[in-house]
Amino acid sequence: MSVATRNGTGPVDAPVAPPRVVRQRRMRPGLLGLAVLLIALGGLGAAFAVTSVRATGSYLAVARPVEVGRQVSADDLVPVQVAGGQGLSPVPAGRLDEVVGKRAAVSLTPGTLLTMAQLTDDPLLGPGQQQLALGLGPAEVPARKLHPGDKLLLVSTPDGDDDRPAAAATRFEATVIDTVASDDDEVVVYLALAVRDVPAVVALSSQERIALVLTEAA
Repeated sequence: MSVATRNGTGPVDAPVAPPRVVRQRRMRPGLLGLAVLLIALGGLGAAFAVTSVRATGSYLAVARPVEVGRQVSADDLVPVQVAGGQGLSPVPAGRLDEVVGKRAAVSLTPGTLLTMAQLTDDPLLGPGQQQLALGLGPAEVPARKLHPGDKLLLVSTPDGDDDRPAAAATRFEATVIDTVASDDDEVVVYLALAVRDVPAVVALSSQERIALVLTEAA
């Protein structure tokens, strides 16, 4: 290589710079092993996730409507195959015998998975209560259909010789246990009443001087 000068003395040879040698970095064995371990763990995690999603189990589903308070029978349920149902807390099909006979704590809708939180062992007839049956005509029932667990208010009605205002009517709180429709269009309503109220309600019912009011639906 030559360099020209301004004073006209001619080119002067310049020293040639030696080529630069780029040294390759060597990966430490520890870092290489860590990278391999992370890749392996990632593959195992992905495989576990796919397996969990695809896991299929047999669980109990509701086959027909079950009202609040009614006992669950085997015919009310059907086993179904569900993929990834572990996170939903449904009842496994193998626990059918544990479920049959329990009462529905909420209304059970067909096509939904059954959970233990929807069931209860508590009876509708609580402590200090007695069961009473009232025969009512269709127009005397406060709803098109009463369900177990519905809250009612029983109100006494005046007789023909009673001149007292309606505010003096006697009121009794009751809970529906069950209803049955008879062949002569009469509806029999089974109620849970406080023991102290039963004699008065029986007397008013015999005189046909009682009316039912629905205050809270189950």
